Amino acid sequence: MSAPLRILLQTTILPEADNWNIGRFSRLARHLASLDGVEVTARDRAAPPGQTDPVLGGLDRSDFDELWLFAVDEGDGLNGDECAAISRFRAAGKGLMVTRDHQDLGKSVCTLGGVGAAHYFHSKNPDPDPSHRRRDDPFTTYIDWPNYHSGANGDIQAVELVAPPHPLFAGVARLPAHPHEGAVGAPPDDPSARVIARGVSKATGQRFNIAVAFEASADGGRALAQSTFHHFCDYNLDPRDGCPSFVDEPPGEAIIRDPSAQAEALRYFENVARWLAPLPPL
Repeated sequence: MSAPLRILLQTTILPEADNWNIGRFSRLARHLASLDGVEVTARDRAAPPGQTDPVLGGLDRSDFDELWLFAVDEGDGLNGDECAAISRFRAAGKGLMVTRDHQDLGKSVCTLGGVGAAHYFHSKNPDPDPSHRRRDDPFTTYIDWPNYHSGANGDIQAVELVAPPHPLFAGVARLPAHPHEGAVGAPPDDPSARVIARGVSKATGQRFNIAVAFEASADGGRALAQSTFHHFCDYNLDPRDGCPSFVDEPPGEAIIRDPSAQAEALRYFENVARWLAPLPPL
């Protein structure tokens, strides 16, 4: 009997009830755990910012095969020891998915080896294209760039696949929408990375990158940089699940009216889990 695929779903905050804690990713966790041969651990940080979390700080010595990191912090979610351990984890051939949100939300991921460079923020590692350094979402005015408006929470966005189509999007043409997605791009000095999917702002028509895939290389295992954690959370899969009190944009209902769109999101989650699995040694 083959060993299970062990996936760690991890946020960068303490278990705060009125925040994007790991409990708000329960649909993702349940779906992954329902897949044959998959074991899921879902957790928030156990150590406050500045102190080293016992799981993240020892990740490279763990038996996890994949880390799905939801950077929901305001900039202090990871320290240097944790970033180094996560980087060693991927260097050992393990899979890594890193996602964040608008402006500077989750900017602590910037120091992660390779994948951190794919994430652009307002005050750290900004988008190298100056034309992208402007506010896109015109409704939530206190959020600055990057904040691409792909639609209301609870609505659906069409995904433009970048040729050649990547297996991560096999059977997937739509993802949950979000009013202010972050920005990602392929690091120009990393030949293993490429943009594989784009979205279009419903406010300005601006095209923006949704996903950057890193193929396995001498630098480590496969990895994925994603523009927003809202592609994965309960509120965007079904807004009736609720959200933190600081979310003030009215939600949409498209994903409730069209269950096939939620099914596509679940298919994407499965694709990510299977693709990130460590490859057998050569």
